[in-house]
Amino acid sequence: MAAVRQVSVFVENRRGSLAAVCRLLGAGGFNIHALSIAERDNFGICRLIVAKPEEAMKLMKARGYTVRLMDVLAARVPDRANGLAEVLEILEKEDIFVEYLYSFVRPQDGDAMIVFKLSDPERAQEALERKGITILTEEQVCSL
Repeated sequence: MAAVRQVSVFVENRRGSLAAVCRLLGAGGFNIHALSIAERDNFGICRLIVAKPEEAMKLMKARGYTVRLMDVLAARVPDRANGLAEVLEILEKEDIFVEYLYSFVRPQDGDAMIVFKLSDPERAQEALERKGITILTEEQVCSL
C-alpha cells in the first residue's frame, strides 16, 4: 500500500499553540506539506504531512507534545464538479468508511490532492486505482 505517514499532534486550543508547533518544526528543518486542524473543546488535533515523520515525531515528543503517527492515503482527485463525489462513491460501493479527509496543494495539472483516513486503506487503494485514481506515495506528496 502507498501509505503516507501523517503526524498527529494534540495542541491546546489557545492563542499561539499552532504557531509554536510550526516554529518548532521549522526550526528542526521540517517543511509542512499538508496540514489540517480539528477542534475539540480545549484542544485541537493538528494533522501534518512532513518528510521524515518519525524524526518530526521525536522532536515534538521531546518538547512535551502528545504525538502519534498514522497511515493515510493521498490521492489525485479530479478538480471539477462532482470529482470528489465520484471518488467517494467508489469508496461507498466498496463499503469503505471515510473517517476524515482534507485537501492540500493544487498543482497546475488540474487535479486536487486529497488525504483520506479510511477504514480499509488497502482495499480503498485497489478500488480507486481500478477506476483510474492515482494514489500518491509519501515521497510524491513531499515533492509537490
